[in-house]
Amino acid sequence: NQMRRRTDHTTLSIIAKDLTGSGDLTTEGFVKIEGKVKGTIRANTQTLIAPGALVQGDLYTAEAIIGGRVEGNVHATDRVAVQATAEALGDVYTRRIVVLEGGSVNGSIKMGSPPEPGIDE
Repeated sequence: NQMRRRTDHTTLSIIAKDLTGSGDLTTEGFVKIEGKVKGTIRANTQTLIAPGALVQGDLYTAEAIIGGRVEGNVHATDRVAVQATAEALGDVYTRRIVVLEGGSVNGSIKMGSPPEPGIDE
C-alpha cells in the first residue's frame, strides 16, 4: 500500500485556551478559537469557536461553528452552526443556519445571498 499524502494545503490555526489575543486575525484556512480574541476574524474556510471561548469582534468565514460566545456580527458565506453551549450577540448573515436547543442568537438573522454592493437593505 502506498501512503497517501495530504494534497490540500489548508492550514489550521489554533488560539489555545490559555491565550488572550487582541488584534485582527486572517487566514486562508481554518481557525479554532479556544481562548479569548478581541478583534475581527477572517478565515476563508472555517471558524470554530469552542465552548468556553470568547470572541469580541466580527467574524468573516465560509462556515462558522459556534460553541462559545461571540460578541459581534457573524458573516458566513455558506453556513452557521450554533451549538447548545453557544451565545451569539450580534447579527448573523448566512445562507444556512442551524441552532441547537440551548444555543442562542441575540440579534437579527439574515439568510440568502449577500446584498449587491450599493443596494440598501
